[in-house]
Amino acid sequence: MNPLDARLLSVFNEVFKSRSVSRTAETLNMGQPAVSIALGKLREQFGDPLFVRTAGGMEPTPLAESLIESVREALQALDRVLGQRTEFDPSESSRCFRICMTDISQLVIMPGLWRRLREVAPRIQIEVLPLSPDTSELLESGRADLAIGFIPQLEAGFYQQALFRQHYVCMVSADHPRIRDGLTREQFEAEEHALVSTQGTGHLIVDQELARQGIRRRVALRIPNFVGVAFFIEQTDLLLTIPKRLGEVLAGRGRFRCFPVPYPLPEYSVRQHWHERFHNDPANRWLRGLVADLMCEAGPV
Repeated sequence: MNPLDARLLSVFNEVFKSRSVSRTAETLNMGQPAVSIALGKLREQFGDPLFVRTAGGMEPTPLAESLIESVREALQALDRVLGQRTEFDPSESSRCFRICMTDISQLVIMPGLWRRLREVAPRIQIEVLPLSPDTSELLESGRADLAIGFIPQLEAGFYQQALFRQHYVCMVSADHPRIRDGLTREQFEAEEHALVSTQGTGHLIVDQELARQGIRRRVALRIPNFVGVAFFIEQTDLLLTIPKRLGEVLAGRGRFRCFPVPYPLPEYSVRQHWHERFHNDPANRWLRGLVADLMCEAGPV
């Protein structure tokens, strides 16, 4: 196999992962016309469109789906034999990393991560994807590099690393007429609550403990994410149970106060997850090392 063939396979693999000609060009440091030419050669060789442009990106044809594992095996074999991709230079790379995370992690982790990236890898790009039932497939296919959150369903075939321990606090408006200097279990049960249910958080732990301890929670408002909900709380009498790190990020940015949850509640670990296929990939290893170092510097909460 000559270098041209290897480049064609790399283009095939990256378009399959990213569903985008422009992202493939960025990742492989190629011009978009060169990627299009490579796709044309691949289509001619296989007698199939391979990728069809849709509203969601370049979607693979059934033939492309059947070829991808063989293409990746060939590229991995070439890497081993030729010693390609043994190093990753973040200071020179313009790669776009894709990280699946919750809206909480976007607020708690992303600002610090972005500042560090600008210092050590100014050309690196980040695309944040929501955690969803498709997250495991995105990690396995390489269309996402990392997933960060409380994701116990990611087990077989995935590596994981604990970043920090998390627990919950209760948030109320600073002008709440009944909750002033503390929060009791009786007040917790008497007040109306806002409930946020989103992928990748430990909210199920709260639900399970409430049921186990026989504690009543009067849910009056259900919201799918945490974005903006704290600033809604400051204008209502609702009570909201949120992760403590989020409470600290929001501290001083609105008229609300946080109190300890008035019943025993276990902590949980926020972890970063990656698929075993990319465990030894230099770029993936660099990214997760950067995230881990950043959270270690942040210290325990």
